[in-house]
Amino acid sequence: MKYMEELIKMSFLNVSFFLFLILGTIIYYLVPGTIQWFILLVLSLIYYCSFSFKCAYALVYITTIIFIAGLLLTKLDKNCKIACKREVDGVKLSREEKKVIKARYTRKRKVVVAIACVLGFGLLALIKYTGFAVSNLNAVFGLSVKAPSFLVPIGLSFFTFQGISYVIDVYQGKCKACTNYLKMLLFVGFFPQIMQGPIGRYNHFVDGGLFSEHKWDLRRAQFGAQRIGWGLFKKLVLADRAGVVVTVVTNTSTIYGGYINVLTLLMYSIELYMDFSGGIDIVIGAAEIFGVTMDENFRQPYFSKSIGEFWRRWHISLGAWMKDYIFYPFSLTKGMNNLGKWGRKHFGKHFGTVIPICLANLLIFFIVGIWHGAEWRYVIYGIYNGVIIAVSAAFKPYFKKWLKFLHINGESRGWHIVQIIRTFILVNIGWICDISASGMRWGINFTLGLFKNYHLSQLSLSNLSDLGLAGYDYAILLFGCLIIFAVSMLKERGVNIRESIAFKPIALRWVIYYGFFVMILILGYIGTTSGFMYANF
Repeated sequence: MKYMEELIKMSFLNVSFFLFLILGTIIYYLVPGTIQWFILLVLSLIYYCSFSFKCAYALVYITTIIFIAGLLLTKLDKNCKIACKREVDGVKLSREEKKVIKARYTRKRKVVVAIACVLGFGLLALIKYTGFAVSNLNAVFGLSVKAPSFLVPIGLSFFTFQGISYVIDVYQGKCKACTNYLKMLLFVGFFPQIMQGPIGRYNHFVDGGLFSEHKWDLRRAQFGAQRIGWGLFKKLVLADRAGVVVTVVTNTSTIYGGYINVLTLLMYSIELYMDFSGGIDIVIGAAEIFGVTMDENFRQPYFSKSIGEFWRRWHISLGAWMKDYIFYPFSLTKGMNNLGKWGRKHFGKHFGTVIPICLANLLIFFIVGIWHGAEWRYVIYGIYNGVIIAVSAAFKPYFKKWLKFLHINGESRGWHIVQIIRTFILVNIGWICDISASGMRWGINFTLGLFKNYHLSQLSLSNLSDLGLAGYDYAILLFGCLIIFAVSMLKERGVNIRESIAFKPIALRWVIYYGFFVMILILGYIGTTSGFMYANF
């Protein structure tokens, strides 16, 4: 019975998902184009309810809020225009009178946005952060209040952020309000991306063909299948295999130290990146089969030369969301402008300019941290990244002077490599917060272990085998990472690999396709897995 329940839950790693995808694709292209979007909606609801029927209430709740908010914003905007065009005793309104009317309606529209944000984020906060808040209040005030338990809907953070972005975009005039509730429900709950993103924008979905008519395109379907295969390679061959070492080390009270700790961090870097980006590849590939183009969420993040650049390449949709809806509104407030003027007056033009930017970055990364989980280790993780970015922005002119003083060419290839290595090290230090599920004490001891107990014997095959992987597993990881590195290098140079393969002779093309498929079957790690890590959000 339990096996059947797990089978029904259509994780990207279950055969049931691919059977569902194939059946859905057949139905999608057999029906008239005018109702294809409705088929996608039905598929999305079936998919989501396969995990939990009760969780679908949250999906409908968010959809209803943002749908009504969009209609109200449009109505208020229309009424404002009508009010400004009216005449009093045959005389048109003056510019000042129109200004007063616009200000009144703007306040009303802001109230609508505020209510939508409170209702939307309120549910997210209630479900995900009540326990965290209660436990901290108990610790501070010596209470013993029992926190209520909630069923956490799958993908709650993703579709809440996506829905609120729609409301703000309608308010700002970036997109028109949707007048079809079912289409709005499809936008919020589109099944390939609902579990782990990317966080889409409504106008991008419309332009990407979510509601458009599509005819069967073999080339597009092949490209989608290739992308899915690439994601499965990342997940099954690399992420799940690297995760074995991480699990063994983090689930023991023993702190290994030395090379083992370094290896664990490297393995976690592989696991997290391959798991999350592999899941996104499957999402984008599945959407592509239906003719829907989705935003990319990764762009070779481990080639970044700074932490700021890393977050422009890693989880791109979340970073863009934070930038558009928090960073700019916060940094451009009247209070931040006044702070900037004060800073320019007392500390000079540069520091006066970057003070609001630094504070906005600290706010953003505090939110990014708490978004990842209701635990202090995630808060510390967010602040860690925010502080590095803030310090980098504040001292950027001095860094350039130091390079000049040391006679280092900041544009040289060698310096770029140094920057990439430096950033990779800083990123991995941040990952310590992420893997410290056993508690902050464990994380501190693990960090201290990075600076001691280095013995070459730790790298012997017998010791490495104690971490859960055989010698050939390490060889497969190295081989797979080299493939990822080569592909990433080609992408950095602007090479479209799929297009390049598509123009190869058909025999060679299918040898590549089948060879890659067989490689996944042979090299895929078979072990216990809980699915994709970011599905928990």
